Amino acid sequence: MEVNKRTCLYDKHVELGALISPFGGFDMPIQYSGIVEEHNAVRSRCGVFDVSHMGEVTIKGTDAEKYVNHIFTNDIANAPIGKIYYGLMLYPTGGAVDDLLVYKRGENDFFLVINAGNIDKDVEWIRQNSEGYDVEIVHESDYYGEIAVQGPESETHIESILGIPCSDLSFYTFKQLEYEGETIIISRTGYTGEDGFEIYASHALTCKFWDKLIETGKVAPCGLGCRDTLRFEVGLPLYGDELSETITPIEACLGIFVKTDKEEFIGKDVVKKQKEEGAPRKLVGIELHDKAIPRHGYEVLSGEDVIGHVTTGYRCISVDKSVALALIDSKYANMGDPVKVKIRKKVFDGTIVARKFYKKSYKK
Repeated sequence: MEVNKRTCLYDKHVELGALISPFGGFDMPIQYSGIVEEHNAVRSRCGVFDVSHMGEVTIKGTDAEKYVNHIFTNDIANAPIGKIYYGLMLYPTGGAVDDLLVYKRGENDFFLVINAGNIDKDVEWIRQNSEGYDVEIVHESDYYGEIAVQGPESETHIESILGIPCSDLSFYTFKQLEYEGETIIISRTGYTGEDGFEIYASHALTCKFWDKLIETGKVAPCGLGCRDTLRFEVGLPLYGDELSETITPIEACLGIFVKTDKEEFIGKDVVKKQKEEGAPRKLVGIELHDKAIPRHGYEVLSGEDVIGHVTTGYRCISVDKSVALALIDSKYANMGDPVKVKIRKKVFDGTIVARKFYKKSYKK
């Protein structure tokens, strides 16, 4: 029987009475006080998430920039130090190996943040495609802990526990600094649609930062349950739902992060063709005319024909609507078109709508 891993904050979650469940090979907190309460805390105030299960890989060396650009759909050529880029690694078929963040720490020094459930696969992919490039690849997932502090009050709380100004960080930027003799990374990205920060640090410091935030009494501990409802409401993808080895970033409507004008990257030919000619499928939003809740894998129909499937669905907490993201045949993906969703043995009417069900509130 395979035993799940535990993050450095696992005992903290147990002490707080969290509901623990497997996710991405880890035993992770799903909720504490409740998904709705935690969701609303992030939207209105501030919440903290344990995201230490995420993976980290450093790529350094003379060819580091060239190599990262070879395996990454976005373009990091001549990127400024301190900038973060979102993008994907693709198979030659155009399907996603993973979606990830690339931090530029220095000239030919890049820090990659990858999804927990894909760590082993991603590291193997990164290493096996590096032949012929002068790079050093260091897998650092076992060293780093990571917390995400999210919500409109996040800047105040981050500055309070660190004693360091963070207002200078704009969206998708970061800084490295020394804290109690250790190097930590503070970034401003987020996966909730709200302003937010991430801290990457040793396990000991990660636990210390978590305790400081919880002790304020003003930062809610939040589980992966509301992390999913929050990201879903603003149309952010989750690997395994909106992205997979059989779903291309063009089908997932992430073409803005696929720079087909750069010289080359793995999978370029397929996604360039889809960008130019259109993809066979498209990710859309669906609003149901009923309170029934669509779930991952449920069929989407036009008339009697199955045209796709739901990737994620919820009763949207912030706007109180039954909505879904769905990957469907592109010819049915027009705004306002009627569709149906089969939920168990019943069929419910719906309409194609925008994929973002709630307005983002990032700091620009």
